[in-house]
Amino acid sequence: MERLVCLAVGYVCGLLQTGYIVGKMNHIDIRKQGSGNAGTTNALRVIGWKAGILTFFGDVLKCVVAVVITCLLFRGSDCMPLLAMYAGAGVTLGHNFPFYMNFKGGKGIAVMAGLVAANSFWCLPESLLMIPVTLAFFLVPVIITRYISVGSLMAYTAFLIEMILAGQRGMLDMEPARLYELYILLFLMTALAFYRHRANIGRLMSGTENKFGAKKKE
Repeated sequence: MERLVCLAVGYVCGLLQTGYIVGKMNHIDIRKQGSGNAGTTNALRVIGWKAGILTFFGDVLKCVVAVVITCLLFRGSDCMPLLAMYAGAGVTLGHNFPFYMNFKGGKGIAVMAGLVAANSFWCLPESLLMIPVTLAFFLVPVIITRYISVGSLMAYTAFLIEMILAGQRGMLDMEPARLYELYILLFLMTALAFYRHRANIGRLMSGTENKFGAKKKE
């Protein structure tokens, strides 16, 4: 029941489509422009860097809020990192598949950034390394290749590995069964990120993916 509540809390928070709202503020339906995605990258390309920043931080914030609500609801739980991950999974589902937008949302990368920020506080000060390490796995590939999709998927994979390492080192303070449940849940979220980027992966393989800073090809 706790897990279902966390998923529900996360899904409701994830329904706040920052990119769509920012687009409407600029008299644009972000779903009908660019890639048709309601996330940060499309907002950045279609509307501009200010819209991209607003979209990113809005999507990060809704994940952090969902985790905070979860912590308040289940204060004292012996599996809080797992419940927080369920809340993050709920936000990801709400962000990617909002029911009121015909299940057409974003790809969940900014939400993952919010999950990194929220999870970095479980085992201070060591866990704070999650933020710069994950950021590096995003920025370095983007700087080298200029493909945001590559950096996004690298960052998500890095977060999965970081959480597994943190769990195996005892930093999450949970029994093995719950640790493995967290690993599986985060693996499924990572797999979903790759699935949501399947068109990007196809374009990368064909050499037609749009590079950051380049005009989108028609």
